[in-house]
Order: sequence, then structure tokens, then C-alpha cells
Amino acid sequence: MEKLSVLKAVDISIVFGGLTAVSKFSCDLKEGELVGLIGPNGAGKTTIFNMLSGVYTPTSGQILFNDRNGKIVEINKKNPSQLNKMGIARTFQNIRLFNSLTVADNVRIALHNQRLVNPIDVLLRLPKFRRDEKLMNQKVNQILAILKLDDKKDELAKNLPYGEQRKLEIARALASSPKLLLLDEPAAGMNPQETEELRQMIELIRKEFNLTVLLIEHDMKFVMGICERLMVLDYGRKIAEGLPAEIKANPEVIKAYLGSDADVV
Repeated sequence: MEKLSVLKAVDISIVFGGLTAVSKFSCDLKEGELVGLIGPNGAGKTTIFNMLSGVYTPTSGQILFNDRNGKIVEINKKNPSQLNKMGIARTFQNIRLFNSLTVADNVRIALHNQRLVNPIDVLLRLPKFRRDEKLMNQKVNQILAILKLDDKKDELAKNLPYGEQRKLEIARALASSPKLLLLDEPAAGMNPQETEELRQMIELIRKEFNLTVLLIEHDMKFVMGICERLMVLDYGRKIAEGLPAEIKANPEVIKAYLGSDADVV
């Protein structure tokens, strides 16, 4: 049985001041897939993420998303907050945390789109508010436990080691209960041990949260070891798509990005 599409982009392009940053990019992300988007710096990978997550509006083309209710919706002109409520979450190249808040509070803030209370409930501390707070705290603890950050929940985010800050950013993305998770260079700056822990964590959360994952990454060992399918971008256009082994042997990809002596085993 063929898997359902979670997100489909059809010939999306974006132009900045007469310069085409991405040209007619298409993809079809299936339910439960883990797909990589790779290519040289400046190829347009993050620009694609920005279009898929509502930061940028495509100049042309169409983006369709299978939302939480199983309805296919065109999302070209949706903003990041709207898309987050529909089920798309992302992380960024540069870690974006509330550094002066605790680990638990960083995750709790991300639960705002799931709150079931109104201002009156909060102001008067009504039973509905107390029940909602209990549910939110349970979810925070569950997510932190899965990502093995539960013993750090009362620490300030800025005091975490770099690898755990990356984990916390992913934990915050998971708090919105996404269907699609976009990870922008999650292994950037990590040492080999942290990278391996990240690989295991991504595989775990994909199964635990029933996620479709699209990631950008330059660590080819990491990409080849975790992704089921790869798309390769160069100068704003997709030059190849296929299984990791196919991409590794693709002459155009080798020329544009990997190099003939690339260590991607």
C-alpha cells in the first residue's frame, strides 16, 4: 500500500530582486519518511525550508500539506504560526532558545498552540486551567525524558552543552506535535559522539512521534547513514534525487558537491 503524501511542493520558485534563488523545486514527502536535502553552501536549501515553513512566500508554484485533519491544504501564503498549528515544525541553523529560561520552560512555551484555556480560566485559576497545566507539565516531562534531558529540566538553557542545546531545540519543535519536522543542519558543530547520539535520537523520535522528517545536513556520513532518500540542490535547482547509494555514485552530484574523493561511506 502506497504511503500518503504529507507535503508536496510543485515547481516552487522564489525571486529576490531579480535573482532566482530557487527554481522550480518539487518534492513529495511521504508519511513516515526521513529525507535529506543536500548541496553546496548557497545552493538554496534553507530558502526551501523557509518556503515550506512560511517564512518566505514562493514567487510561483504550489505547496500542498496534509494537515492534522487529513485535509489537503495549499499553504503558499500561510505564516509560520499558522503552519505550526497545522503540523509543521522546524529548527534553525543557528540555535534559537530562550537562554535565560529553564529547559522545561523552553519546551512549555512551545505548547501554546495546544492550550485549551481562555484568559478568564487563567486569570481566575479555574479548574480547567489547573487541568490544562497538569497536562502541559506531563507532556513537557514526557518529551524531555524521551530526549534524555529530564535531569536538566531546571537548568537554564544557556548553561547546557552545545549538543544538548541542539536536543532542546528539537524538543521544543516536538512540543507542537508536528506531522512534519524540518531539521536545518542538526549536526552542525557536533563532535562524533554527539552526532551519533543525534542520529539515534532522530530515529527514535520519528517512530515515537510518527513523524515525517526532512533535514538539511553537510555531514555526509550522517546523511548517508540515516536518510532513506536524498535530494540534491545546486544553484537553486534540484539536480538529483534517489537512494543514498544512487546519489553517492551520481556523476553530476560528485562534480557539483561530493567530489571524487569524498568520504561518505
